[in-house]
Amino acid sequence: MNPARFWQGRERYTVFDTAYGSGARTQALVEAWRNDPERPERLHIVALADGLLPGFHRIPQPDPAVTLDLVNAPLDAALAQLAARIDFVQLQGLRGPNTGFARGLARLAAVDARLAFDWLEQEQVAALMAQGFVFEKGGARFASRKPRQPLAPVPARQAVVIGAGLAGCAAAERLCARGWDVTLVERHAGPAREASGNLAGIFMPLLSKDDNIPTRLTRAAYLYALRYWETLGGIGKAIEGAQCGVMQLARDAAHAAASRAIAAGGAYPRDFAEWLEAPRAEKLLGLPAPDGAWLFRQGGWARPGSVCAAMLAACGTRLTRRFGAGSVTLERAGEEWEVRGADGADGVSILARAATVVLAGGADSVRIAQASKLPLAALRGQVTHLDAATLPQLPFVLCREAYLTPAAGGIACAGATYDLDADPRLRASSQQENLERLRALVSTPDAGTGAPLAGRVGFRSVAPDRLPLVGALPDVDAAGSTERLRDLPRHPGLYSLLGYASRGLIWAPLCAELLVSRLENAPLPLEATLVDALDPARFVLRARRTGRVQTPFAPD
Repeated sequence: MNPARFWQGRERYTVFDTAYGSGARTQALVEAWRNDPERPERLHIVALADGLLPGFHRIPQPDPAVTLDLVNAPLDAALAQLAARIDFVQLQGLRGPNTGFARGLARLAAVDARLAFDWLEQEQVAALMAQGFVFEKGGARFASRKPRQPLAPVPARQAVVIGAGLAGCAAAERLCARGWDVTLVERHAGPAREASGNLAGIFMPLLSKDDNIPTRLTRAAYLYALRYWETLGGIGKAIEGAQCGVMQLARDAAHAAASRAIAAGGAYPRDFAEWLEAPRAEKLLGLPAPDGAWLFRQGGWARPGSVCAAMLAACGTRLTRRFGAGSVTLERAGEEWEVRGADGADGVSILARAATVVLAGGADSVRIAQASKLPLAALRGQVTHLDAATLPQLPFVLCREAYLTPAAGGIACAGATYDLDADPRLRASSQQENLERLRALVSTPDAGTGAPLAGRVGFRSVAPDRLPLVGALPDVDAAGSTERLRDLPRHPGLYSLLGYASRGLIWAPLCAELLVSRLENAPLPLEATLVDALDPARFVLRARRTGRVQTPFAPD
């Protein structure tokens, strides 16, 4: 049974394949789609694949109308976590007694979905029939009369994005790639003027022994960012930076012991994360590493402003820029939102309007009334710029409690502080804090001595759980008593990409992809559990369960 027989006239067609293998079947399907004049506008393929780190992996494709998700998980678990409406199922290699997948397929199957298979046990056929699949010559068809929950209508493909830092530029690029017309509103005269304006940001994964939700989310974001940046031209090419690797020194003997336990689990391939004992770490680094270190070979640094520039360039003519807008407000006008800015002493001007608005302005977004109750803190971060000639020459980004980048343009960046005040000016006390951490990092007591006060101050947007807020903005005042995320009332057409803290480089691409996929009713690039962990309404439910409102706090 060939999927191409059934996709004519569809706007979107989603195929689920239980065996990616060499990728030959997927490649053939994409070629058939490309050569069919009656093809659907968009083709989405989800396939189970070995050889990847656990979880969902969205693989960017040359044609933005084609999406590929590879999933490293058992079949039943993958179906339980998949958020998609499936039109065609390819079952292969399901030898054995497993029948649990039938219920999962029925939950996701679209009306009249087709099923092809190479072999099924009698018990599996019976389980599928019990779930509404009718077997016909050459395959099966989903014919259940149980009502399918209707998909929300895709809004008119016009949106306003507020904020032109990493979050907003990524949102604009992902929307434009899906055929949306986007107006990007920025209070400054240009992009990347707030936290995204630093000379260097580092990118690396997060590890934990229990592979918890923050670890899984960070891993997914990191791996997607590495692939996504290649579509923009690559780090060190179109994007200023270097994929030179990141070495994270163990804090002490206890941290080293915990790291050895993680490494002993064998979950991570060498190119993703490698634990180095002290002698080898010191040989590679050329500096002391008394308790050992992790080496993330695919990590590195990038100048966020150059990433923003590459993303905006990729938007093409679908992007309209409204920069220098100053502070803005949002007002509902019929079925649309109006983005209003100050106009003279007393008046206001309408900068843009659309049914869909994305708040992506970082710490400044809570000044907008509809987002004012989000538990986001603005944490001050001062980075110190140092003459690279006065410091050890590094082959990697080096980090522990602080970080130090290799030289670029004769300047190395060290930092950054975490302060709860709102002072935007460089100050000597923060410089001294950065220098003290730097000296401990490189084991050089006089590093940076006499350095002039130079650097930059930015403000990170941080949630209590340090995870981003991605999705429809909750209407807190109308929340009622529901205990389920999906039932919480939302502001219609209003979404957030906020709370990226110190990981904006890697959060921005995946979070934007997640939000746009949801707007398009397309399969989501993350497990359902991880999607819920990013929902902006999670704090409403947590406050109800604990009896107190969650407030931001300073990270350790």
